[in-house]
Amino acid sequence: QFKLIAENPGKPVAPGLQVKAVVEYTPNRAEDLQDKLILLVDDDIVDIPLLGLIPYCHLEIESEIDFGEMTANNKLITKEISIANHGSTSGLFRVSYDGVVLLNIKPIRGVVKPKSVRTIKVAICTDAPGVIKEMMKVELEGRGCTEVWIKGVVVEQVLKVLGVSCGKVLKCINFGPLYFGTSKTEQINLYNESPECMDWIAVLEDNAIGGEMGTDLQGNTDAVLQDLSLKNKDVDVSTLISCVPNQGTLQPYEKSLITLCFSPEKFERDFEVNDSSLIQDYVLFLRFETVGKRGGCLQTLSDGATASTRSHSHHVDLALMGSGFPVMLTFKPGTVIDFKECYLGEQTQVVCTMKNESEFLPVTFSFRRTAHFSISPERGKLKKKSEKEVTFSFSPRQIGTFEMKQIIDIIGTGVDKNNVDVLKTKSFHQIYLTLLGVCKSKRKSILFAINPGLTPLISNPTGQFVARGTGQLSDTAPMAILKSTQTQIHTHRKNRNCKDDALVAFPNDRAASLRPSEWNKKYRTIFTKTERYNYIDPDFAYTHSERLLREECKKYYTNFVSRLRQRRLQKEAARQFHIYNNPVSIGIKPAEGLKSPNISITDSPKEKLQHKMLPLDDSCMLTSRKLAAIVSKSTNKGVWSWLSPMPSSTQEKEDCSLTLTHKQLHQIFIGPSTIDFGDVCVYSTTTKELHIINNLSVHIWIQIEIEAVELRETSPLSQVVPPFTKTHIPIVFETNTVGMFKRSFSYKINNQHLGYVLVIANAMPIELQLSTRELILTPVPGCLAGTEFRRTVQLRNPRNRAAAFTWRPVTGDRKSAFTIKPTRGFVEAYSDLECEVVWHPGFHSPETGEFTLCVRKGNSVKLKCLAKVTIH
Repeated sequence: QFKLIAENPGKPVAPGLQVKAVVEYTPNRAEDLQDKLILLVDDDIVDIPLLGLIPYCHLEIESEIDFGEMTANNKLITKEISIANHGSTSGLFRVSYDGVVLLNIKPIRGVVKPKSVRTIKVAICTDAPGVIKEMMKVELEGRGCTEVWIKGVVVEQVLKVLGVSCGKVLKCINFGPLYFGTSKTEQINLYNESPECMDWIAVLEDNAIGGEMGTDLQGNTDAVLQDLSLKNKDVDVSTLISCVPNQGTLQPYEKSLITLCFSPEKFERDFEVNDSSLIQDYVLFLRFETVGKRGGCLQTLSDGATASTRSHSHHVDLALMGSGFPVMLTFKPGTVIDFKECYLGEQTQVVCTMKNESEFLPVTFSFRRTAHFSISPERGKLKKKSEKEVTFSFSPRQIGTFEMKQIIDIIGTGVDKNNVDVLKTKSFHQIYLTLLGVCKSKRKSILFAINPGLTPLISNPTGQFVARGTGQLSDTAPMAILKSTQTQIHTHRKNRNCKDDALVAFPNDRAASLRPSEWNKKYRTIFTKTERYNYIDPDFAYTHSERLLREECKKYYTNFVSRLRQRRLQKEAARQFHIYNNPVSIGIKPAEGLKSPNISITDSPKEKLQHKMLPLDDSCMLTSRKLAAIVSKSTNKGVWSWLSPMPSSTQEKEDCSLTLTHKQLHQIFIGPSTIDFGDVCVYSTTTKELHIINNLSVHIWIQIEIEAVELRETSPLSQVVPPFTKTHIPIVFETNTVGMFKRSFSYKINNQHLGYVLVIANAMPIELQLSTRELILTPVPGCLAGTEFRRTVQLRNPRNRAAAFTWRPVTGDRKSAFTIKPTRGFVEAYSDLECEVVWHPGFHSPETGEFTLCVRKGNSVKLKCLAKVTIH
């Protein structure tokens, strides 16, 4: 098969030249050949091996597929494994798998071209936790059977509440006793013990079994049963317990620090009781849930439809305990303190005993300052069941009768409105005392002195003596200034017609007139109106340019302050606009001349009013009662079957472009999360409903993405769901392959938020069952000899598809004496049909016969018939 084509040189080959030889290989049979080519170079012999190999394929495949850790969230996880062909011809492969875990392997057979790679996709549905260790066999051409191991671990998506200091799992947090109006915080760690990202939300269980809402657990049974006013109150638990943050996202194996705050509030009772006996104990449950895990449980509504509710398989509960106590601070001799009478300049004291009656908590007090009264000590702290003496002093500064309200602030820790997770010291309670006092004046002897000057306006009858010592001296120099044009007393003749706007200085203003005066003002005497001399010191006075500069500076700062004021007013106007810019309040103040229209029930249907409702505030926690009330608004309506597939109006486009928060997603119910069709028949069409309930006040857009061929008939795949509306999408399942089906499809909310629904079905072949495999025919009693033998056999169809059947007799060498009717037909789904078997007696009629029931695209069953003849 080898041929050498070469021309040997007759002369030696010079340096730098070469000689070419061609070896041809022409195989005539499929075998590997080996030979050698002998090359003689002067005295040397060189052997050149020749190998002739037939073309073949060389396939290689990886020995293991490792999925790693996966979360049980109904997703379809796909891994790829490659088959490489290093040979020169194409190679065949075939995959076989009969393990326990359902795997979706595509393709299971194929051809790998030479010098190329073929990829096989292996998909696992993560619907149940467990360890996966399965083996699939891959038959490779030229290499035989190769084992490929499939490994992985499916774990539950677990949330855990851990202590910050200890790091252990927490089941309960006890806030202990607190005063009404105060707050206490505790910190916990929320831990995501799963390999995937998790969105979570906190929900307060205010209707859980074992919860207590303000019950005095220290009282006896009769007192608790009689105190029904607290139980009947509709209390918002979110005002008592706050969680910051109350929603968020946790990365795999990440911890998030969460602050819990307990703020007990005193409930208003229907009847008057003693505040000292008003003790309220709280036992509440805080549930941390995974967002989107709500479709696993279905409940039947009153109208026969089904709606999805939250599933409790992805949550963790934390019990919260705490007690609220009133401030019990008593005063002896009482809350009214009478100081009797006191003279001006004197001081009266009263000693009062202040006692803390609480058995559990200390109290921190602070007396506010009150005119004419002083307290010592002004502030302090009283331990539980302790008392302290306080001295009240009455030091009047004026004559009269005083009745003052003394405010005592009780100091504690409270929540800051701007920063909820930070506590600050504040006055959370006030106690009022009444202070009574009377101030009288003492008589004072008046000494008179001779007044040699002008007679004052107020004097004694003779005008010669003036009382000294009763007035107060002024710190400033006396200076009286009047308009000169308004006085004409003792005015000089030449100054009577002066029209200038000069100021008049009284004679007793000499101390004030010595200072430098303003250059543009004139002063005249009070009597003659003669212009007074104003001395301006050039060393201290401003020049004309300096005065202009001062005026410019004053004008600049005046404009600056004016701009600041204008900017402040604009910010305040913008803040007020944002406060009132909502669908409920538009900023119209009452009593502005506008009258509200009379609205009747017919003019404002509930649907329109509900659409105007605002969504829950992000800072406000969700409670189980709030969620139940929201769900009832949507589920009480009828099911909408024909909705718009795309946002069309402006409002719909605006709503469907919103990015929803975790709280809003938690109020959208799409489920069930697992749709189980059960046993279905191949070549049949089965439908289940995927329920959608929109509990938000905005439109949402649902888009379904289906890749499985068995679910391609599902329609519609896109719907815009209006606010507070429930609807459903029929999921259609069709298959021609017998076996277990387990695939998931995804959906998106507003084209952003992704979710998954698992579809499970057991596809079974078309089958008809016989009521018996052996039929014995006997004559009917009382009938004549030679009559026919008759009996019926029942065909049962246990599947969900009508089955076509045909009876075929099994005949040997002789003709059968048995007939059956009908010989062909249909058996509807989940129904039965009776067929009549007749034996025709004769001299040579065989007493046994056999029929084969042939089901189209289904099974085959044999029926044996026996005629039992009785001879008398």
